[in-house]
Amino acid sequence: TICPLLHIYSSSDDRSDLTEPLYIDPNLYVDIGNGDYCCPASPTTVPGRIVSSNSLESPARTTTPTRPARRQRTTSVNSQSTTANPAECIIRANNRTIYTAGRPPWYNCAGQQVEPFVIGVCGGSASGKTTVAQKIIESLSVPWVTLLSMDCFYKILTEKQHEQALLNEYNFDHPDAFDIDLLVEVLTKLKEGRMVEVPIYNFVTHSRESKTKTMYGANVIIFEGILAFHSTEVLKLLDMKVFVDTDADIRLARRLKRDISQRGRDLSGVLKQYLTMVKPSYANYIAPTMAHADIIVPRGGENKVAIHLIVQHVHTQLQLRGFKLRETLVNSYKDQPMPDSLHLLPPTPQIKGLHTFIRCRGTSRDEFIFYSKRLIRLVIEYALSLFPFKTTTVETPQGVLYEGKRMGSRKICGVSILRAGETMEQAICDVCKDIRIGKILIQTNRNTGEPELYYLRLPKDIKDYKVILMDATVATGAAAMMALRVLLDHDVPEENIILASLLMAEIGVHSIAYAFPKVRIVTSALDPEVNEKFYVIPGIGNFGDRYFGTEPSDDYL
Repeated sequence: TICPLLHIYSSSDDRSDLTEPLYIDPNLYVDIGNGDYCCPASPTTVPGRIVSSNSLESPARTTTPTRPARRQRTTSVNSQSTTANPAECIIRANNRTIYTAGRPPWYNCAGQQVEPFVIGVCGGSASGKTTVAQKIIESLSVPWVTLLSMDCFYKILTEKQHEQALLNEYNFDHPDAFDIDLLVEVLTKLKEGRMVEVPIYNFVTHSRESKTKTMYGANVIIFEGILAFHSTEVLKLLDMKVFVDTDADIRLARRLKRDISQRGRDLSGVLKQYLTMVKPSYANYIAPTMAHADIIVPRGGENKVAIHLIVQHVHTQLQLRGFKLRETLVNSYKDQPMPDSLHLLPPTPQIKGLHTFIRCRGTSRDEFIFYSKRLIRLVIEYALSLFPFKTTTVETPQGVLYEGKRMGSRKICGVSILRAGETMEQAICDVCKDIRIGKILIQTNRNTGEPELYYLRLPKDIKDYKVILMDATVATGAAAMMALRVLLDHDVPEENIILASLLMAEIGVHSIAYAFPKVRIVTSALDPEVNEKFYVIPGIGNFGDRYFGTEPSDDYL
């Protein structure tokens, strides 16, 4: 069952230099026995095949008369059914976080953020704010929702304050207990669709944990907390304000049960804290903010009518902001001159010859891989030449000085758009010693035709790197734009990114150059058209299927 996502964060990883993956598709990744997953390796040895009379064969390469059965390629189908427990969407597997729904585009055809709808949920302690938020998520039935709790932003306590907290004498319901500046910064970044690191607060020890959780913006962001409406800066970020109004006796009963059973407090301590701090703070700081609410929800999550009204309004707002990315891209920028950011490999006879092999439908798989690798190597070398170089002088073995060039930066990272982009990883590893590799998995949703982000694994300090983003082919540019938006959301400067591809459609070049004018684009060939299935014409077919020996299922075709 596929349900809306609650939030995006992951458990700790053994590799401290990498961000956590969003999703691992079990159909594309193989379980290697210890709970980890490995990507399908680029073939280095190729089974034999039947020689076709019309295939383009290199006479020096030998063949065998058998051909293996092709594997079936899987596709992403994202239904919109819901489940009673949104947390079931998150599957844990030994330092991996698996999600059952992909993230649809969070930007428009110009590469700019499509502003998410932000809901603020306020109310007294134990009033049922989180329950209301979860009920909204369940009823919304949208594929990407982020839930942010104000509890994450309690300030780091001094030694004296910590001692007071252990004696139930520190007021956690006072506005001064929260780091409002950090809260505003995080919520602003989420609204911009950028990655954030959210603190994790431990209510047992009254302290922040050393690790954080990684979160992203979404179609809908729900921010809940006892003082969600107290800060004027936070109020400006909220599109809808919901106040959960629950009877004081019920809130006290819930607080007693929670603090005693979950947080290890004793009855007298909880009552003391409630009477001296919680109750006065509600009257002084929380209840007055009810005046800011657009909707007041009595009885919390049990109020189905109120939840329904909220969900209806959110759906209306999302429809007003919605769009079809691929359809928009394919019908834009026709008959325009090629942008200056495009760098096309010189159309030498060698390049044309390699394209002749990989474009021919009769070329066997091992020949296709062989000539693709040659072409990929040329594209990667050309892309590297666009990075800054500095002049340096060395001494030759003959004792003569030679004025040459060295790469201006040693911090270069390759990022492949899975799965076809993975075929380019070996080439960049061959020419850049000890290069770091990141991965982004983007699949097309068969129902909507839109790209969806399922998985990413990037160096945590990728913002300090020059990045070569790799995809074998680019048609409309929708997947490449999503990957570029991911890099920008990780604070990689646009001018530090090069998009490298074997083949691109003209419309894809225009789409990317218009949205991200500072990104340099490198390809070995440009084709003029994209068909109704978003394939490049004349093109090379589905590069991933031909390279990995897979074929689409019949219903996909």
